[in-house]
Amino acid sequence: MRALRYLLIKGVSLIVVLFAVLILTAVLFGATGLSDKVLRAMVNEEVRAISQSLAQQFTDPEEFQHAIEEIKTQLEISYGLDKPWYMRLPDLVRRIIMLDLGNSKCIYSFSGSTKIADIIIERIPITVMLVTTATILVFIIGLVFGVWLSTKPGSLRDRVVSLYAAVSYAFPTWWLAMLLILIFAFYAKLLPYGGMLSENPPKEFFPRLLDMMYHAILPVLTLVIALSGSQIYIFRSILVSTAQEDFVTVARAKGLPENLVMRRYIIRPSLHPILTNLVLGLAGSIAGAILTETVFNWPGLGRLYYEAILSVDEPLILALTYVTTLVYVVARFVLEILYILVDPRVGYE
Repeated sequence: MRALRYLLIKGVSLIVVLFAVLILTAVLFGATGLSDKVLRAMVNEEVRAISQSLAQQFTDPEEFQHAIEEIKTQLEISYGLDKPWYMRLPDLVRRIIMLDLGNSKCIYSFSGSTKIADIIIERIPITVMLVTTATILVFIIGLVFGVWLSTKPGSLRDRVVSLYAAVSYAFPTWWLAMLLILIFAFYAKLLPYGGMLSENPPKEFFPRLLDMMYHAILPVLTLVIALSGSQIYIFRSILVSTAQEDFVTVARAKGLPENLVMRRYIIRPSLHPILTNLVLGLAGSIAGAILTETVFNWPGLGRLYYEAILSVDEPLILALTYVTTLVYVVARFVLEILYILVDPRVGYE
């Protein structure tokens, strides 16, 4: 019961954080006038659709224009544009939560829809396939090499991998992406330059999936090289710090096998920061990698963010900000559950 109460309190606090971010975002949009622009764009879009359907019913242009103006006025009242922005705050927060922000200005989903919810939902699996895959690979590489290096800190292999970590961290992702394109696509002609599919992609599911995986190799490789060095060094530092604790020294003095010491006395007590890196890394991967997806023309959420900013698409930017915050809140709650599961010493008070 205490664990359940603890998780309930944590869940409520994270929901409060989510609503605080939403309210601050809504206040920012309202005070700067962006809220009015978003709602007027939605009204104009509806008026345009209505005017096209009513055009054949009127013969007098003045009467038609008068009818359209009345419809526009009614829509502005229904959207609250006749009130100050702070009076529309609750409705704006509700719209953000439901992703009910109308249509994008100039960005379409693959099916041709301009509805913001359709565009975002369609891009999430594409980003997961690229960025989340790279994040999982980086985590595995970081953990394996981190464990390997932590057994002999200061050795030659430790210094070599530490140098690699510094170099890979210093590489700008966009520069590394273009370098790999030059090597593997331009000179070696082994991998495609970018995109998600070939010019004439197969229509069957599995051949199409293989084609997508083939196009994902180079961007995944870019992310793995750019991120793995820092991840290796982080895990190495965590495990080396734990390996210097007194209980590890006692375990080795008892003559326990080194594999057992590593698993039970070094890795297990270090699970909190390791899990934090994994879960928050996965949460961050859902938001996409803006530079990598842009360079490789990969149509994920990162590329969508870039397109929304270039086209100053306020409703789409607002929706993407909400989705990113929501994913972070869910990840934090998952972490709280994992902390309790992996370490019974976590208190519930």
